[in-house]
Amino acid sequence: MATIRRRNGKWQVQVRRAGQGSVSRSFIQKSEAQAWARQMEIQADRGELATQTTDITQLTFSDLITRYRDEIASRKRGHRSEVFYLNSLLRHPIAQTKLNCLTTDKLCAYRDERSKHLKPSSLKRRFAVLHNCFEVAIREWGIALPRNPISSIKLPTGNVSRERRLRHNEGTLIEDALNTPSAAYLRPLITMAIETGMRKGELLSIRWVDVDFDARTVKILRTKNGHPRTVPLSPTAIQTLSAMKRDAERVFPISDNAVRFAWERMRKRAGIPDLRFHDLRHEGISRLFEAGLNVPEVAMVSGHRSPAMLFRYTHPKPEHVAAKLATRDTQGLKGGSSAAGPEASADDLL
Repeated sequence: MATIRRRNGKWQVQVRRAGQGSVSRSFIQKSEAQAWARQMEIQADRGELATQTTDITQLTFSDLITRYRDEIASRKRGHRSEVFYLNSLLRHPIAQTKLNCLTTDKLCAYRDERSKHLKPSSLKRRFAVLHNCFEVAIREWGIALPRNPISSIKLPTGNVSRERRLRHNEGTLIEDALNTPSAAYLRPLITMAIETGMRKGELLSIRWVDVDFDARTVKILRTKNGHPRTVPLSPTAIQTLSAMKRDAERVFPISDNAVRFAWERMRKRAGIPDLRFHDLRHEGISRLFEAGLNVPEVAMVSGHRSPAMLFRYTHPKPEHVAAKLATRDTQGLKGGSSAAGPEASADDLL
């Protein structure tokens, strides 16, 4: 019998059959969950239900990586780089280690080996994938690991997070470079990236049925972190969407490669060779903070699950902060209020 329930933004399916055990899997779309449940029930009727063990003495690191790749990573937006890494990890000798033998020493040795070939930021991204892999295994798959083994691995520091924002007249240069028929979709895509702070893959996944013009929101069903979210839209974003044709299912009916090539041509025309599309996300999120939104409000838009990750993308311009301070001059000891109460003098605070 199949059981389908919604948990942590995903549809979890479990199929049980007497004498055959059970299998489980998580999906973003309910229709995918239902289809998989029917497939597993057919296998169960034939007595062919392939159960998944949770015994760490029988499971290898490879088993865990493969399941995570197929059930979780492959369903994420922008999954290609993550799947590529997981496939390369499957070819590494450490993948054949039994989970109960996957010690901190072995993981540190793997870290040290890879650090010879990777930048610190690249190494951190790979270990972040592994950390999430073990979190899913423990929390959702019932694999009885005492703790997440990646949590105790110290990763090197060194790379400074990218702080690229639009400079001076770059907005005008981009506008001029977009004055070509071949940039018909690139112009609104760039505007939406700045106005919403969405990732490129998220923008390309938007369907017209996901856009609610009355509520001024858009639903993002497939995200990088696997958590669907509803993004509020600014007046400029609404205006941009309203002006677009609606003759296809998706708002931006173009491929990732098409965007990449169009972006390369545009930035060459604009004379901004170092600007990346993802920098528009930095720009957009920084503008949200500059507009006065607080951390929870910005996180609702950006989809970040922790403030620490959000701050990595947020780089307010010093001159903007200085301008805000100029309008809120506290006048030193003479201005503002204090916790000491309305009758407190400066001497009371010294």
